[in-house]
Amino acid sequence: MMQSNRTTPMRAAVMALLMLALSACGINSIPTAEEAAKARWADVQAQYQRRADLIPNLVATVKGAARAEQDTLTAVVEARARATSIQVTPDQLGDAAKMAQFAAAQGALSQSLGRLLATVEAYPDIKFNQNFQDLQVQLEGTENRISTAIIKYNEAVQEYNTRVRTFPEMIGAAIRGAKPITPYQATSPNADVAPKVDFDTDGAK
Repeated sequence: MMQSNRTTPMRAAVMALLMLALSACGINSIPTAEEAAKARWADVQAQYQRRADLIPNLVATVKGAARAEQDTLTAVVEARARATSIQVTPDQLGDAAKMAQFAAAQGALSQSLGRLLATVEAYPDIKFNQNFQDLQVQLEGTENRISTAIIKYNEAVQEYNTRVRTFPEMIGAAIRGAKPITPYQATSPNADVAPKVDFDTDGAK
């Protein structure tokens, strides 16, 4: 009986040490960091979807007063269709090619939007239309939220990838079969920067 009494605390101590060792090896921290990165990616996609939802109203507003810009309007509509057709699921975050495809589609839409907003400068009726200005404010706010969401996603990816690739947590990563996640990169300079339209009425005089 004495032997049994001694063995029980010893086993408890061994189990506690084993659990501590496993924790240090990333058994818990790796999936936690992975889920955090996936959640941040969901934020990125939500903001891009918010932008896509604003575009039909923006196009309709411009269309009524700038019929000569049909090619520009068509390009935006087509770019939006391509961008919304490409989605990256949480399980595909390690697929660099898929991420690049998504980024390329969003970058193309950013460029098309930039060209559309630039043409508005030639149409004062649109430029000073309250509905257009409201849409532009919403669009710029969304672009800023996209940039913030991307930054937070990349920070979460960096933390996760560091855990996956460094000792001792790389042991837990190997046990779980965890792979590095691809950070998000814009495909063209300033593709993730909100387009700007000058509404300064004094400057227009």
